Amino acid sequence: MPGLRRDRLLTLLLLGTLLSADLYFHLWPQVQRQLRPREDPPSCPCAGRVSSPASDSAAASSDPGPAARNFSQAGPRAERGGDGRSGLGSKLQALFAHPLYSVLEEPPLLGPEDSLLASQEALRYYRRKVARWNRRHKMYKEQLNLTSLDPPLQLRLEASWVQFHLGINRHGLYSRSSPIVNQLLHDMRHFPTVSADYSQDEKALLGACDCTRIVKPSGVHLKLVLRFSDFGKAMFKPMRQQRDEETPEDFFYFIDFQRHNAEIAAFHLDRILDFRRVPPTVGKLVNVTKEILEVTKNEILQSVFFVSPASNVCFFAKCPYMCKTEYAVCGNPHLLEGSLSAFLPSLNLAPRLSVPNPWIRSYTLAGKEEWEVNPLYCDIVKQIYPYNSSNRLLNIIDMAIFDFLIGNMDRHHYEMFTKFGDDGFLIHLDNARGFGRHSHDELSILSPLSQCCVIKKKTLLHLQLLAQANYRLSDVMRESLLDDQLTPVLTEPHLLALDRRLQIILKAVEGCIEAHGEENVVASGPAEQSAPDSGRVKWTS
Repeated sequence: MPGLRRDRLLTLLLLGTLLSADLYFHLWPQVQRQLRPREDPPSCPCAGRVSSPASDSAAASSDPGPAARNFSQAGPRAERGGDGRSGLGSKLQALFAHPLYSVLEEPPLLGPEDSLLASQEALRYYRRKVARWNRRHKMYKEQLNLTSLDPPLQLRLEASWVQFHLGINRHGLYSRSSPIVNQLLHDMRHFPTVSADYSQDEKALLGACDCTRIVKPSGVHLKLVLRFSDFGKAMFKPMRQQRDEETPEDFFYFIDFQRHNAEIAAFHLDRILDFRRVPPTVGKLVNVTKEILEVTKNEILQSVFFVSPASNVCFFAKCPYMCKTEYAVCGNPHLLEGSLSAFLPSLNLAPRLSVPNPWIRSYTLAGKEEWEVNPLYCDIVKQIYPYNSSNRLLNIIDMAIFDFLIGNMDRHHYEMFTKFGDDGFLIHLDNARGFGRHSHDELSILSPLSQCCVIKKKTLLHLQLLAQANYRLSDVMRESLLDDQLTPVLTEPHLLALDRRLQIILKAVEGCIEAHGEENVVASGPAEQSAPDSGRVKWTS
């Protein structure tokens, strides 16, 4: 008996020692870090020095800390200085007040046939979807013996995502004066997440990726579908690259990172250009534990979460060549930057056509497409339906101008709503490979413009306006992006690159006009796009 008591005493002493060591070496340092006031390191040579706006922008973009500390500062800033000003000094407000942004668009909207969705049919469809989701959610809870006090989801007609869907017409994804877009951005940023899942293309792969393929399927780029408490959905793309990092020049365009901030900036640029073809996109700090792991029903998605050695919560894509912790994205320790892009209406309601881009790249290590070696390639395209008789070619050139400004070389397909026919607008989806290199202008992206030498008059007028000092593109972009929670979305070099690329576009158009005449280059409508037939314009520096 005395021996047993001594063994118990030794066991208690050992456990007490282990507990004391854990408290001293693990928990107490964390408490100290939380209680310690933030201050600059004593040895920092920059402490107390006033930094320039450019250096502040670069520092903030490379450090997620400031963004996390500004989590509660979402929404428009009350006061702005410098080039990002509000009120009477706002270049962005002056731009949108310009007569170009109030010109009636052609053709005029005449009735329900010009809207993408029939409202009553859409509402019946969404009610069925909500009822089905509630039933499945109830069954899931019952199978796991989980109790929940959360009420069933309800479809609200006034929900911003519903109004966004009902507002899509043949002119664009939203109207110029629509207040719904800002409301939708606000809702995606603030509404609670009720479910998270892989995207449909990732599900189709089922983890079976061909590692011998050079171009990997789009699903492996770690994008998730988040559903909110108002039943709206958004595509979530997490941060994979710091803002001040440039894509290495040895990288092929098809293996480049997908950047969340590129998706956000592309939406703002698209709206400034008055295209309105990019779905509303907003930045958000997502709690990957509470807003993804704890709400997902997908067991595969649950299985790819882990805690890193730095105590950060991470997850990765379920695919053989990506199923490694070194390809994971991690929170800090739970918060992770990402972009949220609003979903378009279901294909059951609004079928879309996916069409290969005539100026598609080879997506091989050495191969070239015909347009890369034949300066008269556009003459061939203009003989092919639908580029020979509709507005499609002009829309392709709009898309090329947009892609050149953001530096996106990955536009292999484009989508459009089938209801609007051959003259329907092209939807500018998947812009995450833009804004990779601010120091390089990829002129080949502009090949549709330089080879065809034709441009919409409306597009040209907007580009010329944005080249003026009072409406400078970099200034209005900088101001527009200030409203995003993840500001600064772009670093200063990327903003200045927009001005440089805009001048390249205008010089290319000027060269076309000198070669073929303005009446043959600037098209006011589909009937005016047939000429000229000669080859590539010479680039001017």
